[in-house]
Amino acid sequence: MNWIIDGLAAFLVSVTLTGIIIPQILLISFRKKLFDEPDERKIHKAAVPRLGGMAFMPSVVFSLCIVIGVEVLCGTPLPLKMTVIDPENGVEVASALLPLCFGLCSLMLMYLVGLADDLIGVKYRAKFVVQIIAAFLLVAAGARLDNLHGMLGIYELPWPLAWAFTMVLVVFIINAINLIDGIDGLASGLSGIAMAFYGMTFLAADRYLYALVAFAGLGTLVPFFYYNVFGDPAKRKKIFMGDTGSLTIGIILAFLSLETAQLPTEGIFSSEILIVAFAPLAIPCLDVVRVFVHRIIRGHSPFLPDRVHIHHKLLAMGVPTRLAMISILAVSAAVIAINMWLSHFCSIFVVLMIDLVAWVLFNWRLSKAIHSRQSRLGITGGYE
Repeated sequence: MNWIIDGLAAFLVSVTLTGIIIPQILLISFRKKLFDEPDERKIHKAAVPRLGGMAFMPSVVFSLCIVIGVEVLCGTPLPLKMTVIDPENGVEVASALLPLCFGLCSLMLMYLVGLADDLIGVKYRAKFVVQIIAAFLLVAAGARLDNLHGMLGIYELPWPLAWAFTMVLVVFIINAINLIDGIDGLASGLSGIAMAFYGMTFLAADRYLYALVAFAGLGTLVPFFYYNVFGDPAKRKKIFMGDTGSLTIGIILAFLSLETAQLPTEGIFSSEILIVAFAPLAIPCLDVVRVFVHRIIRGHSPFLPDRVHIHHKLLAMGVPTRLAMISILAVSAAVIAINMWLSHFCSIFVVLMIDLVAWVLFNWRLSKAIHSRQSRLGITGGYE
């Protein structure tokens, strides 16, 4: 119960601190004219500050440190050890401190490169290099996917393959969160759902330090979501997270998903632990795969921006921006619930194929509806 209270405390401290910082960011942004200017590809029509993500990393780190510090002062032993089941050697003990320390280093790297990109611009190749370094730190600390639990008949991965595969996965997740950030509340809403899920999962699995990370991350997203969705640009109350926010949240979610994938499969979790680990990230990851394939088929660079993400398609259908955001968040929550249910009956591979087929069919049907609507209204040029 004590750590449940600590999780709530980390959430509330993060909410409070972010709620204090964001108005100051808004004030500085308007004084220094640090705006995200509207253009033909963007949804917003007024100049909006894009530095909301500046509040994320300080709020998360402060919340973690203050809650853990209070527990140390109160004499509570920190859960720095976690049980790892080794089928050959029995039970061994591994430290949770190293992944947490290296995870915070990765977080700071993503925060700094995102901040530089929002302020002066950073070439995407340079961002990729920093993302790879951040991914390497996570993998070196032990936050890696070295067991596919029977997917495609594969179990334990050789360490070089596990390291390389995990680093690619981390970079992929970071960019999936970055690319889904296209309409108000979408990236923060999807990330908030994932943070809440991971927080409850770690509490249930007695991984309390990681639960604090998840709840601190959730806490910093709540005030931002309010300013991003309900803020009025005319009153200088609206803000975007920018690359600082999306990269910061992306690395946190990558870290939490990898640590979830390493939870023991006994007890409250089935053997399909990978579904538990990655179902919260299904929508942004599936969408970025579809968008990259779409761009490559059309002969475009997969890294060039366009208007073919799922939120763009809903907007092309005439769905209001806020309703589009709510719909995608609802789909994400439903995907998590359905995948968790399916994991009791199907293998990881079958669940993945169901997700892929359902996503492709949904987007195909949506594209046909968009073209039909545009033909009916006499719109030329397509939604792309």
